[in-house]
This record gives sequence, C-alpha cells and structure tokens, in this order.
Amino acid sequence: MVITRMKKIIVPTILFNFKLFITFTFLYFPVVKTKPKSSIFKKIKKFIFILLIANLTFIILTKWINTPITTVMISSLIKGNGLQRDYISYDEMGRNCKLAVICSEDQLFPDHNGFDFDAIKKAIKYNNDPKHKKTRGASTISQQTAKNVFLWNGRDWFRKGLEVYHTFMIELIWGKKRILETYLNVAEMGKGIFGIQAAAQFYFHKNANELTRSEAAWIASVLPNPVMYQVGKPSSLIVRRHNWIVSQMNHLDDDPETMKLINDK
Repeated sequence: MVITRMKKIIVPTILFNFKLFITFTFLYFPVVKTKPKSSIFKKIKKFIFILLIANLTFIILTKWINTPITTVMISSLIKGNGLQRDYISYDEMGRNCKLAVICSEDQLFPDHNGFDFDAIKKAIKYNNDPKHKKTRGASTISQQTAKNVFLWNGRDWFRKGLEVYHTFMIELIWGKKRILETYLNVAEMGKGIFGIQAAAQFYFHKNANELTRSEAAWIASVLPNPVMYQVGKPSSLIVRRHNWIVSQMNHLDDDPETMKLINDK
C-alpha cells in the first residue's frame, strides 16, 4: 500500500512536469492564430517557457560539464563553513571510494531507476512510529545528486516534487556512471568540504584513488550529516557505521553489477 501510494505521488509528478513543458510549448508556439493576449500573460508564458528550456539545457550540459557551484556550497559559504572543493574525473576517484559510498548510501544503486521503493516503505513506517524521534530518509544516490546539483536542502513537498523530476531526468540523460561521478564531486563530506578529492586531502593527505578501504569507509560514514559528524574525532555511532561499511564492502565486492559500474572506464 505504501509503495503504491508513493508511486501515485512520483508518477503524477513526472507526468505533470512533462505536461507542463508540452502545454507551454504549444502556448508559446500556437498552431492557429488566436486573439491577442495581454502583454503580462505573454511575458509570463515566455518566462516559464524559457525557464523550462534553460532547466533542460542545464541538465543536458551537466552530463559532461561540472556545475561551477551548487546552492549547498553557497549555503556553506554563507554560514561561514568555507568551501574546499576539487573536482576530479571518474577514473581518478579510485575503486574504494566508489564502493564505500554505494555501501553506505545506496547498495541498490546499479539496479534501480532512481528510487528505492522498499527503502521508502521502511522509512515511512519508521517515521510514522511515535517512538522514533529522529526522521529516517530513503534518498538514493540519484536523488541526493539531483538535490545537490539542481536544488537545495529541505524537506517540503514542493522541493521533493522537483527532486523527483530531476532524479528522473538525470537517470534518463546522465546514466549511472555520471551520477556517481557527480555525487562524489559535489557531496559534502565534512564541514565545508565538498567532494571525495578534497575530503581525501583534508583527512588523509592523499589523493582519492590512494584511499584504503578503511579510509574510504571513514569518509562515507559521515555522509548522513557531514557537518555534525567528524572523521577526525568519530563518535561511537560513526565507529559502528565505519565498521559496518567495511563489512558491506567485503560482501558487495563480488557483486557483478556493482563491479561493472565501479570499474567502468
């Protein structure tokens, strides 16, 4: 029932964005002549159409070009947390950090289409239980990437709807390899530290492709809240997460789909 309910939210959201694009395309380029509309209405149509085209163009361009800065990075600067970032290519990232973040954040990443409905079901059940004070998320790597690149932090339904649309689009246009590469370049991995290369340099004074399994797991362990959790002074929770990630890396190491994605050139 929960999965069906989530599909009823996600599918209409995607269809709504598609219909919106088609609607304003025909409004902007009418097939038959109509009576003159007010100049304000024409400006609104033009603005929305340009917005949709600009958004689609940006999604297509970022398949090959790294986004210069994200709203999350801007927010970090505004809050005084600084900005350390160093974009690198997929090949330069190395094997261990890719495996670590998949094990930590989204073990079904190579298989799903952007959404993990089983995880969503469990999260809804957990969050509806009054005994649990903390909220559990169910965002996939694809959803987190969409949020980091195109949107902002938040839990409101409007932002979630935009996240669904952008997740669908990057799964369709980018593909898994580019999504994972972008995630590892833009995800916050410490206070003001963005991307695996900056994190590797800050915590271990080495390049990302030189990280050991344990080191990659330490970085991945703070991803749920990189501002609160610390690699240098890990809490007991982070120690447990680190050990769990390392064990999951050992189990997932022989998964064909995961290895195919990680070793893709």
